[in-house]
Amino acid sequence: MTKSDYKTFATDREVRWCPGCGDYSILKSVLQALADTGSRPENTVFVSGIGCAARMPYYIDTYGFHTIHGRAPAIATGIKLANPALEVWVVTGDGDGLSIGGNHLLHLLRRNIDINLLLFNNETYGLTKGQMSPTSRIGTRSPSTPEGSIARPASPCGFALGSGATFIARGIDVDQKGLPVLLHEAKAHAGTSFVEILQNCIVYNKDVFAPVTDKKRADEWQVRVEHGKPLLFGARREKGLRLNPRALALEVTQNLDEVLVHDETNATLAALLIALCPPLPMAFGVIHRRSEPMFDAAFQVIEKSGEAPSLDALVRRATIHDHRQAAIDEK
Repeated sequence: MTKSDYKTFATDREVRWCPGCGDYSILKSVLQALADTGSRPENTVFVSGIGCAARMPYYIDTYGFHTIHGRAPAIATGIKLANPALEVWVVTGDGDGLSIGGNHLLHLLRRNIDINLLLFNNETYGLTKGQMSPTSRIGTRSPSTPEGSIARPASPCGFALGSGATFIARGIDVDQKGLPVLLHEAKAHAGTSFVEILQNCIVYNKDVFAPVTDKKRADEWQVRVEHGKPLLFGARREKGLRLNPRALALEVTQNLDEVLVHDETNATLAALLIALCPPLPMAFGVIHRRSEPMFDAAFQVIEKSGEAPSLDALVRRATIHDHRQAAIDEK
């Protein structure tokens, strides 16, 4: 497919988010990535939970499931295990995925099932009128925290790393050049790919990421990480990140000989990059990637080898056992 073919995946439904919402840009990047990577509508499934992000399956001309709060990873797991030939995407938000859905997200990541998960992070519950979410910053005033939030925010990428994710990336909603490429990388990964996308909620948390994402400031506040290349930033790429051995943390240096080279396979470096926040620049791109066995691949091997009964046989055997036990109990 060519780039002009992205409309193949667009539906005729009216796209309905708030005017100016970052979800419009993300949708365009997703459609572009599907077209650029040769996805086929009849072999692709989008699964979502609850929230503004969860409307996305309606706007992509593939199979889609708009499921229940926080359970999209579990339903997507069932879909992938039932039909491993399908290309499965999960769309969730910081509220849906990291609150009630945190448990399901954790197990998807640790199992390393070949599913692509996009987490839209706007640091608020946009659909339910702007309450604080798990990623809201300390001091955030909202209907549920009128005096300001006192809870330490969750880190989506940090959560993913701690859950054993084998692919972790971070992008920006309006980055029409970089985000489709990032989604391409996510799709190509064998295993669960986790992509955090900073998304601007125009109504309830407007411009919360502006200090980092604003184009006029981007060079100073964004480190675009790329495997095997130095961690440089600045308008002339005149600065970089080095390791402070005493603090075991990253810091800014203008001595380019001291700048670290990004190694996406290094989980320790990934943790340091994920922890970066103002007054230090934030990391964007593929932060961590490594190869590990996939749960769904092992599951299919067991099913085909005959070493264990199929799911259908297990269900039927359990039912027969229950009936027999009931008969024994009656005697």
